[in-house]
Amino acid sequence: MNEGEFAARLGLTGVPTAAETIMLERDMRLVALTESRYHAASLTCGESLDVVQRAKDKGLLVSASASINHLTLNEIDVGPYRTFLKLRPPLRAEADRAALVAALASGLIEVVMSDHNPQDVETKRLPFAEASPGAIGLETMLAAGLRLVHSGELALMALLKAMSSAPAKILGLAAGTLRQGSPADVIVFDPDVPWVLDPAELKSKCKNTPFDEAKLEGRVVRTIVAGRTVYEYV
Repeated sequence: MNEGEFAARLGLTGVPTAAETIMLERDMRLVALTESRYHAASLTCGESLDVVQRAKDKGLLVSASASINHLTLNEIDVGPYRTFLKLRPPLRAEADRAALVAALASGLIEVVMSDHNPQDVETKRLPFAEASPGAIGLETMLAAGLRLVHSGELALMALLKAMSSAPAKILGLAAGTLRQGSPADVIVFDPDVPWVLDPAELKSKCKNTPFDEAKLEGRVVRTIVAGRTVYEYV
């Protein structure tokens, strides 16, 4: 849990944002010292954004990503000890979530990642303090991201770029583009179709998702890999 009033009311040990920012500050000093590239894999709080912004202002080769969970959910969503929302790093306050979305919209955060970290059902159906952190994220990543588009917090093309061409560019991959000669890896999706997530319909062997029974809008209807259809929603 995120350290704060909500964790205290639940009687749970909280993880302070300083646990993230202190390490990030240290790493930025190492980047400056070694003149190397650095990618912050999972930012969760506003203070971390300030650290990354200062590093970029100094001309350091720094990039950053945030998970779809931290962009669309906050600590309140944990509710009555819902272990499917126990993540590492933990979900933060609503102000932090909003700051992450704003940073994504401005380009300070370049990448949205799934934070796909499956856990066995037996390790999740435990008291919150004893449950393992982690959840699946690949299958719900786009639909959850479209929440930000439908709410007006983020432009559709900004979301798609952060999930495709931006991470490919950082990794130096010839992917995430529809240019002629590029790998024919394509998804076709309907951004407006409403649906309710039924964990039983997930393809993953692990069914623990933060969006269990969530009302979503927009879903993938076809997935093409190397020019071959591998998934089609009927």
